[in-house]
Amino acid sequence: MTSQRQSALARLTANAPFLARLAELHPDDVTRFLTDGTDAALAAVTAPPVDDDIMATLRHWRGRTALLLALGDLSGEHDVATTTRLLSDFADAACDAALAAAFAERTPDEEPRGLAVIALGKLGSHELNYSSDIDPILIFDPETMPRRQRDDPTEAAVRIARRMCEILSARTANGHVLRVDLRLRPHPEVTPIVLPVDAAISYYESEALAWEQAAFIRSRASAGDRALGGEFLAAIQPFIWRRSLDFRQLKEIGAMSDRIRDHFAQGQAFGPGYDLKRGRGGIREIEFFAQVHQLIYGGRDPLLRVPATVDALAALAQAGRIDADVAAHLTGHYAVLRRIEHRLQMIEDQQTHGLPVQPAALDAVARLDGHQDGAALLAMLEPVTADVAACYDRLVHERAATSGLPREAGELAGALMAAGFEPPDAALRTIAEWRGGKLRALRSPAALDALETVLPGLVGALGAAPDPDVALTRFDKLVSGLPSAINFFICSRRSPNWRRWRCAC
Repeated sequence: MTSQRQSALARLTANAPFLARLAELHPDDVTRFLTDGTDAALAAVTAPPVDDDIMATLRHWRGRTALLLALGDLSGEHDVATTTRLLSDFADAACDAALAAAFAERTPDEEPRGLAVIALGKLGSHELNYSSDIDPILIFDPETMPRRQRDDPTEAAVRIARRMCEILSARTANGHVLRVDLRLRPHPEVTPIVLPVDAAISYYESEALAWEQAAFIRSRASAGDRALGGEFLAAIQPFIWRRSLDFRQLKEIGAMSDRIRDHFAQGQAFGPGYDLKRGRGGIREIEFFAQVHQLIYGGRDPLLRVPATVDALAALAQAGRIDADVAAHLTGHYAVLRRIEHRLQMIEDQQTHGLPVQPAALDAVARLDGHQDGAALLAMLEPVTADVAACYDRLVHERAATSGLPREAGELAGALMAAGFEPPDAALRTIAEWRGGKLRALRSPAALDALETVLPGLVGALGAAPDPDVALTRFDKLVSGLPSAINFFICSRRSPNWRRWRCAC
């Protein structure tokens, strides 16, 4: 083990300037790591007191922690899951300290309470990157948050939240503690950076979008008034985990999966410059693979409501929602991609995910991870990304196969014939009229969206009738008598027997 520690320190010193500087600043921590190991060295690094020098002491603490966590990672004493959990624990504690300091400056005689930090993303799932933003939502309770006598509650909360962010994010001669990005809150362009808890609950119950639902899969009360944060998350559980998804939500989930493959972004193709997070076969595809299955099935199965990606893959396999081999492969690939992502960020403490384009820089990343050169690193990564991409392709294809009937006339005719409409001519005309909004009940975009969601099951059911064309004609007359088909189709879609519709005409 001593040789592995020595190797980790040598690679760190030679290839990661940021960490090399920290090693020079904290030689006692390096000595303790070499002698006693990572955990013993970390145990000697205690949280600083909340005092007037909080910005300097937090940065000193962060430097020691970053150095030792990198050494533990590089030496193999900590795996990726342990490293990301400890990084997340540090972020929680740093947020608590910064928030306590902000309260102490304004209300020194009061205990900090009534303001909660809701962690989303990788911090929410205890999977924080080595050098990453945190993306919290801040909420406060005007009734319990201490403030000066003449302060407006919202104004006081904003001042405290802004000071907390400054303590964490401001770059000084000693660097920063955490980058804080508050743009995931509702309507960030017009809302204050900290929201009253009742207003936040109201928003998520009535207005929130599908991507926000996905974001809250990985959420927890991570700092501040955790009881308040827990009450908030409990109140919005029905928004996060819905027992059934309507046509609009399914459509938006599909749109999110399409945006994962936004090919306009650089770094999609594998090779130098490849984006480990956003590239084809990258980290985001594994995360969304798990999340889309959780969104669809988690409303009815509480065992699937786990925030961490690896835990979610295991739960989905256990429940039979994904193949066990797929879960095992993606779990291993996720560890590899996250490990190399950390190597990139260790070089100069940058929030980067892209493999360097310059050969010398790529070689440095490779050697930091123990490879001979950049070519060896690429050879190791290429089959990983190819397998992840193949798994994600299957997810996309499955979604496309179940998302609706074809629109191209030839493909639609084939689908209709397979369902039992032979010849398909009359059914082709009727469906074209429905899609064209000829019927009053199908003139709104919402009604047409609802139609597309139920159309595959509807065609299958009508095609199984003794006379499919007669069944289709009578169903057409039924719909033509409705003022709107939106609720009719939505209610039918939510019915557990909707796929077994039969025409009793």
